[in-house]
Amino acid sequence: MSATQLAALTRTFDPRSALRRLLVLDAAVTGVNALAYLALSGPLGRFLGVGSGLLVGLGAFLAAYAAGVALLAARRYPPTLGVRAVVEVNIAWAVVSCVALVLWLEPSTAGAVWTVLQSLVVAGFALLQHMALRISHQLSHE
Repeated sequence: MSATQLAALTRTFDPRSALRRLLVLDAAVTGVNALAYLALSGPLGRFLGVGSGLLVGLGAFLAAYAAGVALLAARRYPPTLGVRAVVEVNIAWAVVSCVALVLWLEPSTAGAVWTVLQSLVVAGFALLQHMALRISHQLSHE
């Protein structure tokens, strides 16, 4: 992905602004999922074919994670180490979700589709955040 493609996706030519926008979007999507898992664990658990206790645990983790990502996004220059941690956690989440689907979970069809789709979204965030960080570093070293 080039700087131009990233700029088109994030609607800014400044890689630091692009990175912050991606972090904000990641925190917002993660926060909405966290709230849904926490507030609707029973109905969602039945629909997705997973235990409500699992959703409450995931919701609590996601709420804390979303808050951390939001704090990074609030900084004018998010620290590289923090952004790398977000990228790595996002990659781990996507991989573990797929592994859990194959080895551990026995969700409904909707749950299996949801697991794959959210894995793809999270992996997409990781890719875009990594690219924005890389482009930002390239431009700052020119």
